[in-house]
Amino acid sequence: MASSTNLKQRIKDDPSTPMPTNNRPKREKKMAMAKRGLRSLATAVAIPLSLTLASIYFSGATERYRTLQKPFWFPPLWAVYVTSMASSLLMGLSAWLVWAEGGFHKKPTALPLYIAQLVLGLIRDPIVFGCGTSRVGLVVCMGLFGALVGCSRMFREVNPIAGDLVKPCLAWTAYVGVVTLQLLFA
Repeated sequence: MASSTNLKQRIKDDPSTPMPTNNRPKREKKMAMAKRGLRSLATAVAIPLSLTLASIYFSGATERYRTLQKPFWFPPLWAVYVTSMASSLLMGLSAWLVWAEGGFHKKPTALPLYIAQLVLGLIRDPIVFGCGTSRVGLVVCMGLFGALVGCSRMFREVNPIAGDLVKPCLAWTAYVGVVTLQLLFA
């Protein structure tokens, strides 16, 4: 048996200890992971945004909304469309944050709620502003608001920032609901 007097403790900063000089594999792994993350983020934002753009393009602006006697607080149609795109962008970002943390596996009802709000958000503008059916549009707005509340709660449990990103979408949907209600009685 060796005696303890011959043993030396190795010091971390000891210059005689060889240090690995090549950190490339670790750096390459990080870069690859960052690229995958950026690609998934771009996809998560681009899909709802492009679907919203397609919905806006195919629904078309109606003369009914343009010629309608509106109160001062009614937004111009271009503002409705820009805010709808911003809302879909925020929801895409929010969903990506939840997905990145594995939230759609932890909270399985979060994905159907996200898809429901996406579909309802896509059909709301064509129904209200394209077809001019305010009653159906009001029901869609109420369903969208409920889906957004569900998303906000589920997303907040996974990632608080994702839950907070849903709040402007909730405010916009409530405002559009009031506009739709006013259109119902116009």
